[in-house]
Amino acid sequence: MPRHEFSVDMTCEGCYNAVARVLNKLGGVQFEIDLPSKRVSIDSEHSVDALLETLKKTGKTVTYLGPQDQ
Repeated sequence: MPRHEFSVDMTCEGCYNAVARVLNKLGGVQFEIDLPSKRVSIDSEHSVDALLETLKKTGKTVTYLGPQDQ
């Protein structure tokens, strides 16, 4: 399963929870959220565009950083 890394403008536990909530609703994903570095790594068969749109539902600024070696 491909792993993709995103930068998400998260500043607090509430931001962390918002990201986790939208990704859990999407389903079929495994993810790690690194709040201090504002990065989210997602293992998913979903397209990068689908993941970007899902993360943008949090209202945060989201940037795709690229595929990540596992």
